[in-house]
Order: sequence, then structure tokens, then C-alpha cells
Amino acid sequence: MKILSGKAVSKHLRENFKAEVAELSAAKGRPPGLAVVLVGDDPASQVYVSHKIKACAQVGVRSFEHRKPSELSAAELKQLIEQLNQDPQVDGILVQLPLPSHLHQEEVLSWISPLKDADCLTAENLGLLWTGRARTRPCTPAGVMEILKYYDIDPSGMRAAVVGRSQIVGKPMSLMLLEADATVTTCHSRTKNLREILLQSDLVVAAAGKALLFGKEDFKKGAVVIDVGIHRGEEGLYGDVRFDELEDHAFAATPVPGGVGPMTVTMLLANTIALYKHHMS
Repeated sequence: MKILSGKAVSKHLRENFKAEVAELSAAKGRPPGLAVVLVGDDPASQVYVSHKIKACAQVGVRSFEHRKPSELSAAELKQLIEQLNQDPQVDGILVQLPLPSHLHQEEVLSWISPLKDADCLTAENLGLLWTGRARTRPCTPAGVMEILKYYDIDPSGMRAAVVGRSQIVGKPMSLMLLEADATVTTCHSRTKNLREILLQSDLVVAAAGKALLFGKEDFKKGAVVIDVGIHRGEEGLYGDVRFDELEDHAFAATPVPGGVGPMTVTMLLANTIALYKHHMS
């Protein structure tokens, strides 16, 4: 079985980004800028934000970090986002999710200018994605496509199944595979005969959100298995797939950790650079 290492793909892409950012900064007079807004003290979010800030530094993107207390009001958060929308040094804005319960995610995301939407979560940018005119792309599914590209796995003509229908992963993942000429089935918690569908699929993207849900018996021999799940347990991180069972069964698969995870942050950098080039053109 071929192990699809997101770490390796991420390292390759970040080296390219570093060279590109250095060239762009010299030509345009400033580097790309990403503003990261974190409200509250959720431990996982703290870790994710730190990874994102570190990744920016690696490739030469300037980061603007805004950590706010959990009691921050909606009016105060809106004011901050509007300031970032107007800041000429900021090309991308990321509001770390989840937000405290008194802040409504859809409303907060609507305050971000689509021209600075580094996560591709605004209605306008999702609409552009669906009409084939993407300005940015949701980071996790975009990262999956980059992994497939790096390892010369062409989805064209494949029967693909995506387990999950979230706005952040499942729906855009299905769309991107469709754009790559796969025949796609989107599955979810109400799907009947799920295993039967998976066993007919050449490529499966597992984004079900349940730890170790799928094993060898759920995939046909020679399938490509992409595990988007990430769950923390007593012995570390787990995915949606029992990865160890796939040896001598799957053609290729992503591990957890070290598979799709590193790519999500890397594609955030890609989106920020793309927005910067749009602003500076």
C-alpha cells in the first residue's frame, strides 16, 4: 500500500510558496498578509492558530494575530473584522472556528469581505466555487486534491464516494472530485447501504466525524482511501479509518496524523497568496 503523506506534499508546496513569496515581496514592496482572529480559549483552537502563525513565518507571509476573550461581543467582533477588511496590509482574514455560543457563525462569516476570505467560507466565494470560477477553495478538500496530484492519482473516470456533507469539507470535496471528472456519490448519516456504495468505489474520502468508523471490510481491494477525520484519544490522534487494516488491501491511503491535516494549513497559505496577487494586480 502506498502511504500518501500530507507532510511530504506540504513540505514541497511550502518550499515553492517561500520562493514565490520572496519574489512577490521584492516586486510588490510588501509580503502577503494574513489576519487570524481567535475568540475564546478553546485548547484545540489555540493549537491550530499557533500552527497557522508558524506556517506563515515559514513561507514569509506576514501574520496579524488577534486573540480576544470569550466574552467579546458581536458588535466588537464585527468592528474588528471591518477594520481588517479595510487594512491594506491584510490580504486574507481567518476567523478560527468554533466560536463561543453567543456568536453566530454564519453571521460572523458574512462580515468578512469575500476578497479577503482566506478559508472560502463566505457565500460569495462558495458560489463562485460552485459555478467554476473559484477565487479561493476550502482548505481541506483543496489539500486532498493536491495530495492526489502529487502522487499522480487521477480521479478522472473513477467512482468516488465522499462520506460527509459539511460546508467546509464534504460538499466542496464532492464538487472538486466532480470537476476532476470523477463520478461522485455523496454519503451521510442517512445514506442507506453505505458499505455497498463504498465497496463499489475506487476512491473514498472519509469525513464522517466518527473515530475509527471504517475498516478493511468497507473498502474494495485496490481502493484509494483518504481519511479527513481527526479525533483525539488516549493514545494520540485517530482518523475515521482504521488505517492499520488497510495494509495489503488498499492501493493507497492517508495516515492520521500526517495525512490530510498538514495540508489544511498549507492551502490556507495558498489562498492567502492568491488573494494577495489579486489585490496587488
